[in-house]
Amino acid sequence: MKLPEGKKGGGNIIIVGCGRLGANLANTLSDDEKSVVIIDQNKDSFRKLSSSFGGKTLVGDATEISVLTDAEIEKASTVISVTDRDNTNILIAQLAKELFNIEEVVARLYDPECGCVYDEFGIDTICPAVLSRKEIDKLLGLPSGDE
Repeated sequence: MKLPEGKKGGGNIIIVGCGRLGANLANTLSDDEKSVVIIDQNKDSFRKLSSSFGGKTLVGDATEISVLTDAEIEKASTVISVTDRDNTNILIAQLAKELFNIEEVVARLYDPECGCVYDEFGIDTICPAVLSRKEIDKLLGLPSGDE
């Protein structure tokens, strides 16, 4: 996995959603000595972080500008939204891209039909359904269908 490099002189990587994926990503980036801020609405979610996690945690709703400001989004090089809701991920990604001018924005997308929304805003997506289908196709020796 290629880890974000960040802006010149550093730059926070903000992760929204501390579920399995968010926590794993935050731990990996922190272990690689990246400056990580992870946001979740439920403080108990931070239990998923390793004891060696060296980043910051923030309890709050990342769709609120004040929470993103508290996370110091103005210093961020990357925003990654991996909540369990597509609409939330879309909104956070749009705020990061359009309001805060973050160049590197990644959002998890459960419904591949919503991909056009992300494409319009130049937001990279990770879609578990599509990734799983591609991996199954590969295991079965089928064409990937990515024409």
